[in-house]
Amino acid sequence: MKEARLTPLDYGRQSIETMMRKFPAADLPPKGRFHYHQGVFLSGVYQIYLECGDERYFRYVKDWVDSIIDGDGEIGRFDRGQLDDIQPGILLYPLLERTGESRYRKALDTLLPIVRDFPRNEEGGFWHKDRYPDQMWLDGLYMAGPICAEYAHRFGQKEYLELAIEQALLMREKTKDERTGLWRHAWDCSRRAAWADPDTGLSPEFWGRSIGWVPVAVLDELDFVPEDHPRRPALCELVRELLEAVCRYQSPEGLWYQVVDKVGQEGNWPETSCSCLYAAAICKAVRRGILPREYLQWAGRGYEAVIRSLDREGEDLLVGGVCVGTGVGDYRHYCGRETSVNDLHGVGAFLLMCAEAERAGKCQE
Repeated sequence: MKEARLTPLDYGRQSIETMMRKFPAADLPPKGRFHYHQGVFLSGVYQIYLECGDERYFRYVKDWVDSIIDGDGEIGRFDRGQLDDIQPGILLYPLLERTGESRYRKALDTLLPIVRDFPRNEEGGFWHKDRYPDQMWLDGLYMAGPICAEYAHRFGQKEYLELAIEQALLMREKTKDERTGLWRHAWDCSRRAAWADPDTGLSPEFWGRSIGWVPVAVLDELDFVPEDHPRRPALCELVRELLEAVCRYQSPEGLWYQVVDKVGQEGNWPETSCSCLYAAAICKAVRRGILPREYLQWAGRGYEAVIRSLDREGEDLLVGGVCVGTGVGDYRHYCGRETSVNDLHGVGAFLLMCAEAERAGKCQE
């Protein structure tokens, strides 16, 4: 579809309007649960709100949070045993800032000690879930890192910033592949998981969306890392190296693939959510001076390829080609995953891309 006249902000707003028509805030799936599916989507909604100022978007975020968190700050249904159910806490900061309501602080004060005390493997890395002993997944950096960094900044709890930095650098140490520069989806310290290499404990493949969470998360953390922090340069280097590697694997049509390093191989396919996350991260890394401006060409190609992939159904904007959630596995496992249209993973990633592409455009004016 060709709609070059529309800006990234236009596309972002159309996507939000589509989702708001489909879901009252309280009905966002999984309904009634405090979970990262809603968290990543509403994080995208909030970023678009920051660009356009439409108060309906802020209220939509607030309405969902208020459907889960009661007047005393008690969080409804959530699983303390997985990092995935920590991530939506990132939405509490703007609500606390805007309203001053103590219940949002109380909810944060419930979530952050869970992160601090979360089970760790012998290297100090968080288990991804309590039912996956010793396993570190890239996804976990997004689920727990930014909320820790912002908590440290807002409330003077510096140990939470150090925790976020420690986890990111440990994940890099354990999962980065020196040949490609990409990061494996997961690492099992115990080497007991069915997917784990018996010698290294690493998973066999580079899964698109899991890699996408990493620079998005670390860039958000860097918003709260002081310029003179001794480990800030290492975080910037982490982002730069990973995004430089990702750019080497962009497909000729501009999208990135489900298994990132195997573009065009039998069974592999272009995946929208990772393409959005990479484009968003590249734009922000350029804006923050971590990547040179010429890297916007990779982000631009990715953005345009995603826009070309969109469909419409009446008024609705459809974001398709999105991998449904997945565990860790081999090449066949990832390639065999189903795709979805307008699920919260995909729309959230799309909105994050639109917000950062809008900002990148303004930076070029």
